Amino acid sequence: MKTNIMERPTKPLHKPEANPERKSKAQQWLVGIILAIGGLLVAIPFIWMILSAFKTESEVVQIPPTLFPNEFTMENFQNLFKNMNFSVYLKNTIVIVLWSFVGLFLNAMAGYAFAKFEFRGREKLFYLVLATMMIPGQVTMIPVYLILNEMNLTNTMAGIVLPSLVGAFGIFLFRQFMSTIPDELLEAARLDGASELRVFVQIVLPMSKPIIAVQGILTFIAGWNSFLWPLIIANDESLYTLSVGLSLLKGQYGGNFALQMAGSTFMVVPIILIFILFQKHIIDGYTISGMK
Repeated sequence: MKTNIMERPTKPLHKPEANPERKSKAQQWLVGIILAIGGLLVAIPFIWMILSAFKTESEVVQIPPTLFPNEFTMENFQNLFKNMNFSVYLKNTIVIVLWSFVGLFLNAMAGYAFAKFEFRGREKLFYLVLATMMIPGQVTMIPVYLILNEMNLTNTMAGIVLPSLVGAFGIFLFRQFMSTIPDELLEAARLDGASELRVFVQIVLPMSKPIIAVQGILTFIAGWNSFLWPLIIANDESLYTLSVGLSLLKGQYGGNFALQMAGSTFMVVPIILIFILFQKHIIDGYTISGMK
């Protein structure tokens, strides 16, 4: 009996491909391992700095070095506040950060005006604000210093705070986000008798929480790290910030590495904690704000 050629089983010409889901998981594991190794390499200097802040000076410079301190000590941090006036630097830095949040509110008001109000020259004025972002801050330092000197604001906290109170980048972010708020909602509030200030405070700001969170984090980091301008405008050490105090620490106690590690840790750890806790808001805020 002859077998029909069409009924003969045919062998596959190509071997079936591997499970794509398994292949995808293997790639994810590989990428995760590479990123973990890279993250560990980046974190090693910070871990070393933080642990060295709790060591004695003799243990910091000993060879071979130790990763974990043999005996935890808080003496380095105590010396920062006793011998280096870090309490004064901390107070000044907190004052700058608080005033920076006042500037955050002003940036929000300006962004709201550019987004929702129609006035003559609005677009040209907004483009002019954006153009200031292309000018390096170092270029404007001398003119700003001369203006503040004429106003007798040099060597004052007001002179430190005022130039950075508002910024084009913050106005841009608020304007981009607030442009997405429906005009009908604002008009309904106005028809109910709400003033413009009430509309802004009770409707616009609550709806702008994502971008406010982003700007709040960036404002805190900028205020906490303020260094160059306070160093230029202030001649009195009682007006110095933590960053300036850390620079003085390096000059006066250049041979005391444990004390320098403590100062660096006191300066860096709050920013790391803030970023770890709120990094999701930073990413989401940049996405929502319309930066395409």
